[in-house]
Amino acid sequence: MWPLIKILPVKTNFAFVRFAKFAAVLSIVMVLASLGRSLFPFAPPCGGLSCGIDFKGGTVLELSTAPKAVDLATVRGTLERMNLGDVQVQAFGADTSALVRFQTPEGASPAQTADRVKAALTQTLGQVTFARADVVGPKVSGELFRSGLMALGLAIGLMLVYIWFRFELQFGVGAVVALFHDVILTFGIIAFAGFEFSLTTVAAILTIIGYSMNDTVVVFDRLRENLRKYKRMPLREVIDLSINETLSRTVITGLTAILALGGLAVFGGSSLYSMSLILMFGIIIGTYSSIYVAAPVILLWGVKRNDEEAEPLKPAKVQP
Repeated sequence: MWPLIKILPVKTNFAFVRFAKFAAVLSIVMVLASLGRSLFPFAPPCGGLSCGIDFKGGTVLELSTAPKAVDLATVRGTLERMNLGDVQVQAFGADTSALVRFQTPEGASPAQTADRVKAALTQTLGQVTFARADVVGPKVSGELFRSGLMALGLAIGLMLVYIWFRFELQFGVGAVVALFHDVILTFGIIAFAGFEFSLTTVAAILTIIGYSMNDTVVVFDRLRENLRKYKRMPLREVIDLSINETLSRTVITGLTAILALGGLAVFGGSSLYSMSLILMFGIIIGTYSSIYVAAPVILLWGVKRNDEEAEPLKPAKVQP
């Protein structure tokens, strides 16, 4: 029985297409719920999402504890105890410097909040030198928010073009529908869980788009191969066969990524916790969409099956 991977069946024969209608209803309900929770109450800049510093604005402090190295964990803990909302702490240049970002509480002055933070950090760290203090206004944050959404839209558009050239248009449409499905549901989990929406979150969503597309391409590759091989087999059976043939690879790849992200969520600290959970959710939903969103679009649209013949395997030459 060891390794335990041997427990997984080598060949499966699940009837995935049989449940496509139920999965479609479930996906529509989840997409509508995610859209409503993410957009309502339609207030700029992030609607129902909990904006982080990158999109809502805040204060940026550059500090130095020279000649000793700065303790980033102590700095982060000090700021989190002050209830400043989204807090970001990162190394900056030498190990004696750090860059701190925090939000200004409602009704408070940015200058007064910055003075409070400086006093708290000085009391905790000892000798601290503050090189600069900049206030990021909502206008700049709004531009970052629009740029982040444009990056997501551009990534999805380029994926459509790639699949269109590699396969056929209906394959590209199926892949893009699956990508929109994954992105909207990811926004939904961010909104429902109350995670901060920041540039780090945008990077996580772009990673989910890449993973989902990779999984969809694997299924589509096998589907195209089987369409050439089984020209008389009904399309729904070819789709089931293709998904089953790639299922073990999909499960193993997904579990490996989830295990790695689970370790990151447990040991990576609070700054990486939400991103790890978002990526774990994205991997699960990306696998689901490859089976029950992208493939059913091919079933509804149909494909051409007589454009290329299957290439027969040639027997190996026996050396005398």
